[in-house]
Amino acid sequence: MNNFNFVAYLKPKTMKPLVSIIMGSTSDLPIMEKAAIFLNNNKIAFEMNALSAHRSPAEVEIFAKNAASRGVKIIIAGAGMAAHLPGVIAAFTPIPVIGVPINATLEGIDSLLAIVQMPPGIPVATVGINAALNAGILAAQMLGMNDKAIFDRTVTYKESLKEKIVKANEDLSKLKYDFKTN
Repeated sequence: MNNFNFVAYLKPKTMKPLVSIIMGSTSDLPIMEKAAIFLNNNKIAFEMNALSAHRSPAEVEIFAKNAASRGVKIIIAGAGMAAHLPGVIAAFTPIPVIGVPINATLEGIDSLLAIVQMPPGIPVATVGINAALNAGILAAQMLGMNDKAIFDRTVTYKESLKEKIVKANEDLSKLKYDFKTN
């Protein structure tokens, strides 16, 4: 067998990330990976890194201050518990930040409130608890405003959601119960 990696061959060597996915630690990967999978499936270049607002604050500052000059257009930042990461990143960059509250304690409510309650001048768009997929979709929608190909792929994805519901209703109609009326 040939060990030639066709996908790696096709990947442009100069691909630069449009979206940066940041997580407080790799324990957040199962949640944040949903954004990565969506971006990957929609051919949107992204990077993934672990940074901590508390354990590596200097690195967070360097990352955030340099993201725009590297071509990053949107940052998706996931964090649990105190969840300062999205806000700290937003404090250091003019790039839109989408916060993903992660359910680490208190059913994720602590993370949600920490991310959504930013002071005036430091906005963080915030999706639901563990909703990294929605963060990926929102990033694609934002990028799609200036890129027709991304816009069209996002529209196609959203249309596919309708098809899932139609199929679900077809499946539900086949279920038989004595007192089910449809």
